[in-house]
Amino acid sequence: MINSSTLWTLGPLQIRINWLILACVLFTLFGFIRLGIWQLDRAGEKLAAQEAVEQEQLQSPRSLAEIDPPRSTAVALEELQNLHVALQGEYLNQRTVLVLAQFFDGQIGFEVITPFRQANGGQLVLVSRGWTSGILPPNTPPRLQPVDGFQELTAQIHVPDPDSPILPSQIDASAWPLRVRSIELDVLENLLGEQLFPYVLRLTEDQPGMLVRHWPESNADIDTHLSYALQWFTFAVMVALAALLASSNLLSLLRDPEKNKQVKTDS
Repeated sequence: MINSSTLWTLGPLQIRINWLILACVLFTLFGFIRLGIWQLDRAGEKLAAQEAVEQEQLQSPRSLAEIDPPRSTAVALEELQNLHVALQGEYLNQRTVLVLAQFFDGQIGFEVITPFRQANGGQLVLVSRGWTSGILPPNTPPRLQPVDGFQELTAQIHVPDPDSPILPSQIDASAWPLRVRSIELDVLENLLGEQLFPYVLRLTEDQPGMLVRHWPESNADIDTHLSYALQWFTFAVMVALAALLASSNLLSLLRDPEKNKQVKTDS
């Protein structure tokens, strides 16, 4: 029978290495460490995305009327995501859309999206004005705070993740504001009777009609990723320590160092 273990001695410390077990331990350590590094990478990606948003907000906004948006979501993600734009026109307050089940500070509510008619007969645009509470007394309509008259806005283009699901809605087109589970552009175009700019605009701070900015881009929360990274690295240390204690006399040395010193002297 082939001996698969080796005894390694360093002074009083003795470690018996079983190569098969060592391979399993190293494989486990690699997995835990890789998961920790992945969580750190995700935190870095979020910080980089937040910095990109902040840098884009510092740039002078481009006129939305000058932008020819690609219909390909993949191309738009690369070219238009968070692009700072300016537009002029009027809100169509009577055609507001409420996206259901949106959360802010642990409270359920709506994302308020109001169509905006660009000046001089320009294209209709969906403008996200932010979040409003859905916790209201019975038969109380949501607080939409309509804005009338000509407005000049700045906003950022939001291109949705192409992998995010679109939830079909049962829409009562006779009752505005509409309540939908997600934005279905083709459905809204049919209801409004014209083509829309293909991506929602999210208002920047202190704009006319702004409610509560609840979208994730306004705050890069990396604490969860850091805590998970610490968790995986801790698991790696625990596995390494457990393997060392199980395969050596380290625990015995720690419990009775004088006895082990005597054994060494006698030998």
